[in-house]
Amino acid sequence: MSTLTVWKFQSAEGAEDVETTLKSLQKEGLIKILDAAVVSWPADKAKPKTKQLLNLVGAGALSGTFWGMLFGLIFLMPLLGAAIGAAAGALGGKLADVGIDDDFIAEVKKQVTPGTSALFLLTTNEVPDRISDALPGGGAELLHSNLDTLSEARLREVFGDDAE
Repeated sequence: MSTLTVWKFQSAEGAEDVETTLKSLQKEGLIKILDAAVVSWPADKAKPKTKQLLNLVGAGALSGTFWGMLFGLIFLMPLLGAAIGAAAGALGGKLADVGIDDDFIAEVKKQVTPGTSALFLLTTNEVPDRISDALPGGGAELLHSNLDTLSEARLREVFGDDAE
């Protein structure tokens, strides 16, 4: 079973500072990262910066399209026009089918605000308590949505990702 987790940090740099820690956790066998992305939102900016952490993931990574659409739904939806909003609404319905529903999106939108950051991980074989203890600064808050095997397969189908 795959798990999509969102770790919120109390600083705009916090999520970007965990890459070395994640590599170490993978080497120890505490986590297998299928995909990862970071959202950093400096306090003085109108919108957050996002990036996929490609050097942490392997062949099972989702496409950048997935992260772009997810982050667009969470952070940019009020800025989108009606036509794009309708398309995003249809996509949002497909994401809800795999456990990324309106409540998940609303919670992340509420929690990740200017001056904070978030780490989005798609993982298997994780030990959440050990991950939490290993994250620097002790200021990470976990929000998560579990994806079962069928949900992960549907997610890959929505974004045209056949890789496992």
